[in-house]
Amino acid sequence: MKKKLYIAGHNGFLGSAILRIFKIKKEKLNFLLINKKQLDLRDADQVNLWFKLNKPDYVIIAAAVAGGIMDNMSNPVKYILDNILIQTNLINSSFNYNVKKLIFIGSSCVYPKFSKIPIKENSLLTGQLEPTNQWYAISKIHGIKLCEAINIQYKKDFFSVMPTNLYGPNDKYDDRSHVIAALIKRFHEAKINKKKRVIVWGTGSPKREFLYIDDCAYAIYKLFHFKHNAKLINIGTGTDITIYKLAYLIKKIVGFNGDIVFDKKKPDGVKIKTLDVSRIKKIGWTPKINLEEGLERSYEDYKSHKMY
Repeated sequence: MKKKLYIAGHNGFLGSAILRIFKIKKEKLNFLLINKKQLDLRDADQVNLWFKLNKPDYVIIAAAVAGGIMDNMSNPVKYILDNILIQTNLINSSFNYNVKKLIFIGSSCVYPKFSKIPIKENSLLTGQLEPTNQWYAISKIHGIKLCEAINIQYKKDFFSVMPTNLYGPNDKYDDRSHVIAALIKRFHEAKINKKKRVIVWGTGSPKREFLYIDDCAYAIYKLFHFKHNAKLINIGTGTDITIYKLAYLIKKIVGFNGDIVFDKKKPDGVKIKTLDVSRIKKIGWTPKINLEEGLERSYEDYKSHKMY
């Protein structure tokens, strides 16, 4: 019988990309797919029963409450409580029902605000977090450490990956948007409505690293098949761009002809958080889609789903 892979959050931004890559590679697996209306991942009894009945061999945890700075600051309880419930139930049931391999997807925001750049995996818990997304970061650190504890005590193959900022098809274009999705929407709507300017949060000076969603999904696919000792692995490009330059690049791609105004009263977040990607490169993975090409693909995807 084929081995069974459960991708928690397969309808989401990263989860759908992971599923797409596994199918493109014609992986000989049975995919266990269930949506959040059928299974509330915050409910321990529901999750435990589902694992008992379905017994997946492998689990990838892409399910999470995620979003941009505004949503993090407005909903701290949701970000810390829902995420801890979701990942605890999935990791615990995976352990109880003898899942052979589990990949927990974290975030680069788990690293300290003043980490040495590029940020190595061993920077975790060496300093204070960025306050604007600390609730999400704390929940993700909890998941990383729970996997680590299970590995230490029970010799399991549960490990965590730390993707940098992701963008691409199937992103959210609402109040929870990350920076690229938010800017694409903002510039597009300004163009359609013939506005004279677009307001961008912050000073524009922070530097961010961005990775196209399919590149991240392929890295996770590679790690799924690669035998390694590391239990925490960064996924990124190793390069960054200022928010100022990013805004003007998106403006050009969208075709907006007005001005950009940076609202310096709004928070910048961490000044820079580019990742050290030496570990992931050792398995033979490098990103394929450069930022400009990825942004053009993202804008086409946005337009294909946008109702005029």
